[in-house]
Parts: sequence; structure tokens; C-alpha cells
Amino acid sequence: MPSREEVIAKLKDQLDVLNAKLADLEAKADAASGDAKAEYEKQVQHLNEMAQPAKDKFAELKDAGDAQWDRAAAEADKYYKALVHSFNYFKSQVK
Repeated sequence: MPSREEVIAKLKDQLDVLNAKLADLEAKADAASGDAKAEYEKQVQHLNEMAQPAKDKFAELKDAGDAQWDRAAAEADKYYKALVHSFNYFKSQVK
């Protein structure tokens, strides 16, 4: 089983990658026009809203004591996977 530090580092790296991808989508939304721009902006807002609980859980995970670690790690992983799924779904819709 990975150490606490490894889990936190991995989740941080994954969130950083997703944040970069969200920034890229925001740039595309800024460059789009009309209905495409409105759809991009709507989806980017939705993804940002979904990202917040994942970021909150990540912060909670960093501060979790040993007794709370397993629960916090499982919840952080759940939120991250839901965010990745939503991001991938959105990307598949705009290609």
C-alpha cells in the first residue's frame, strides 16, 4: 500500500493536471463564439463546480489524522474519479 505522502503527492499531481486541462478549456471557451461559446462556458462552470469538492477533500486529506485517513482517502478518490469522468465526457462532446 502506498504511503500517505505518496497518495497525497499523486492526488496533487492529478489535480494539477486537471486544473491545466480546465484552463485550456477556458481558453477555448474565450476563443469560441455563439452557441459554442455558451456551451463551453456552461461546461467549464460545471467542471469547476465539480472540482471544488475534490479540492476540498484533498485539503481534508492532507489534514486528516490516522483515524480519518482511510475515509478521507476513499472520499478524495471518489470525487477525483467523478471529476475525471465528467471532464472526459465533456471532451468527447466537443470534438
